[in-house]
Amino acid sequence: MTSVSASATSAGRLATAGSNASYDRRGSWLPTGAMITTRIMELRKRRGLMAALIVVNIGIPAIFLTVRLIAHAVAPRSYGPAGGYDVFTALVAGVMFVFGFIVAATLGCTAGSVDLTEGMFRHLVITGRSRLALYFARIPAGLAIIVPMVAAGFTIVCAVCVFAAPAKLNFDGVNVPPGLSLTGLQSWAKDHPKEVVCGFNYRGPIGVPCGINQNGKIVTPPGSSGFTQISSATLKADAVKIATQGYADYSRVFLYPSDMLMVKTGLWIELEAAIGFIVGLGLASLMGQRTVAVVLMIVLEIVLTPIFSHTAIRHLINVQRGLVGLAMAHLEPGGLPRPFGGGGGGGGGGPSLVYESTTVAVCVIVAWLVGWTALGAWRMSKRDA
Repeated sequence: MTSVSASATSAGRLATAGSNASYDRRGSWLPTGAMITTRIMELRKRRGLMAALIVVNIGIPAIFLTVRLIAHAVAPRSYGPAGGYDVFTALVAGVMFVFGFIVAATLGCTAGSVDLTEGMFRHLVITGRSRLALYFARIPAGLAIIVPMVAAGFTIVCAVCVFAAPAKLNFDGVNVPPGLSLTGLQSWAKDHPKEVVCGFNYRGPIGVPCGINQNGKIVTPPGSSGFTQISSATLKADAVKIATQGYADYSRVFLYPSDMLMVKTGLWIELEAAIGFIVGLGLASLMGQRTVAVVLMIVLEIVLTPIFSHTAIRHLINVQRGLVGLAMAHLEPGGLPRPFGGGGGGGGGGPSLVYESTTVAVCVIVAWLVGWTALGAWRMSKRDA
């Protein structure tokens, strides 16, 4: 018979306990799926916040487009089509980009401060979970809420703007076939000289009077100063010149957005929402409360970014280039107008942006995402429970 000493038994138990402790993941900085799911549930229970997210990202575009659809169906001569390229660019750059950033930042500020304001931070710490894991769990949880909402609203806008687009392209008040090449537009101008000469906007010495067609000639109405007659050949030649001059503007006008433009724009506004959430999360965690953080995010988007994106200040130029709004503006897909309050982009008029290369813009965005995440995580790890 073999006997086992008490000391050996105790050593075996300690070894077993140590082996089990090695599977205790509470000290890991990586969040678990259960932690992320819990965070999602906590944010979803805030009904007021969820209602605001739904209204801004889905409700406003849906209501606006529904009203346009009804108005066009009731009085098509008074109200234009509900969709189209112009409606798409206005909604994306004017509403979804700016206000999507603000509500995403509000969600981030809430996620970064809710544990402190509700007195739950101490209870989370005493569970033994890593504070970094508690912080990092908030990032995928918040993105799991905001990204689908932005995608849903953007899908509605794309669907209506494509399927309810106008049947004819209106350029400078003239119905023109869409998608013509330069040669095609010149050929169309020869066949429709009066519409081009009297309708297209043009600059230069061409000054063809518009009036009554008499025997193949365009004349000004009787009694007007400088009564003139012009031959059909001269009229067609002038129409071709005007069409050539206006082709650059014509080539940027479409019946509805292209598939590539919709894909790029969707990724662009999703990135803007993600930036708003992550920066708001880090700022609120750093400050320890939500209200001031939300106000600062609104001031950044509505006040500071438009001012510093369009006005170059000699001694602050590098600071201006460090604004995430200016960086996002330089990444805006071509063909969109500059968004109000967001700095911006590709095809709109107005003052030009402060110069910044695409490489610098990408580096600025990465720096904001990494920097604010690091600041928020550092503050949580050092905060007293």
